[in-house]
Amino acid sequence: MIGPATGIAAVTELTAANSNMETTKAVEESSTMSIQDYAAKLERESNFTPLRLDLDRTQKQKMLDAKVYDPTDPLLILERQRGRDLMRVYNHTTSNSPEELLKRQALLHLMTGGNIGKGCWIEPPFNCDYGNNITMGDGVYMNFNCVILDCGHVDIGNNVFFAPNVQLFCAAHPTNPLIRSKGVEFGMPIKIGNDVWIGGGVIICPGVTIGDGVTVGAGSVVTKNVPPYTIVGGNPAKILKVLSKEECEKEDREFEELEAQGKAFENWTPAPKSTLVLP
Repeated sequence: MIGPATGIAAVTELTAANSNMETTKAVEESSTMSIQDYAAKLERESNFTPLRLDLDRTQKQKMLDAKVYDPTDPLLILERQRGRDLMRVYNHTTSNSPEELLKRQALLHLMTGGNIGKGCWIEPPFNCDYGNNITMGDGVYMNFNCVILDCGHVDIGNNVFFAPNVQLFCAAHPTNPLIRSKGVEFGMPIKIGNDVWIGGGVIICPGVTIGDGVTVGAGSVVTKNVPPYTIVGGNPAKILKVLSKEECEKEDREFEELEAQGKAFENWTPAPKSTLVLP
């Protein structure tokens, strides 16, 4: 197990993430212009590749159905270009003013097609294939340099924290090298449940589902589904500890009692017994 100092540093990182998300929520609630209205304003004033509802969707549907598809399809090329247009602008934004923060939220709204919850915070740079195949719940935090290859559905739940350099790969190719060299490509969905913490440099492979309450240790490569309330780590990632949901809820109640007394950060530590300590 990592020691107390590292555990406390981890909680400091999570506290900073929560602070950023609270800032985002405050901007969302206090702005005189809604995120949707600001997104429409950006769409009018910018040179983003436009959406084309008239193009054939056959290849895109095959891609989202985890079937072999043609990545040179005109609609897919257009959507990838639009995603890059939006990411280029997003990755040059700052968090120095309420307007810039609102602009970030509006760009994320455009990028995901509106499939993003409240209070999300993504540190630039962020990169993805399309963006509009990603769904995020409330309170999602991504640290620097996260990558999502979303040539498949990517479903991220509520209160999910990504450390820096996390990578989600839906993209897949045949292991037969002769067929692979012919350009055969397909995608498989990735699903991440609620209250998940994914450590730095983690790679999540195509087709993986991660259950609620999971912690993934830094540097892990997740190749198989992860059951809820477990700590996993390694390459390939394996279960290192099974958590008791009841014990987690009991510890949370204890923390909330200290928080109500204004003593949460004086009298509570994540080490050595806490469920927050990473393997």
